[in-house]
Amino acid sequence: MARFKFYALWLCLICIGVFILQISFTGFTELFILNQNSFSEFWRFLTAIFLHADVVHLLYNLFALALFGSILEKFIGGKKFLLIFFLSGIFASLIAVNFYPSSLGASGAVYGILGCLAIIRPKMMVWAFGFPMPMFIAAILWTLGSVLGVFMPSNIGHIAHLSGILVGFLFGIFLRQKRKIRREKIRIPETYMREWERRYMRTR
Repeated sequence: MARFKFYALWLCLICIGVFILQISFTGFTELFILNQNSFSEFWRFLTAIFLHADVVHLLYNLFALALFGSILEKFIGGKKFLLIFFLSGIFASLIAVNFYPSSLGASGAVYGILGCLAIIRPKMMVWAFGFPMPMFIAAILWTLGSVLGVFMPSNIGHIAHLSGILVGFLFGIFLRQKRKIRREKIRIPETYMREWERRYMRTR
């Protein structure tokens, strides 16, 4: 099993540090937020992931990232965890910039983690929406909530959520297939075995 390196918790600390800078320095957020300047200032597709609008926004993402991120990291290892986090977050930024004048937050990356976890551990019990339920049911409800949210005016980037969870689903499917291939035994046709026995195992 891959060594657990607490990457999810380190990412949480980075988000906290960035938020302290946001509230300490006027104009800091505007330098790194995702907006139309991102097409020429490419770092915004990455940096916007670590920005948050307020304390509540930050705490929601920190809770999900610390809990589900640590669980996923335990199952797939630190390197794959970081890959899914950044792939989901950056892809969510690439999609969100086409629909919102500005956006920020780790939600797209967090949804990627949730999507991946729902595929590789679908029956794992989690507490969501006030009830215990299998991970795949929770993921379906989160997805449906974001789909409905797209059609309801709000300050929440539901399209970014959907973009992130899509990457998570795809990455999870890839990991399941990879593990399935590894576990498959090499099957040797019986006719080959009989021929091998006839040629090399017969007594003289």
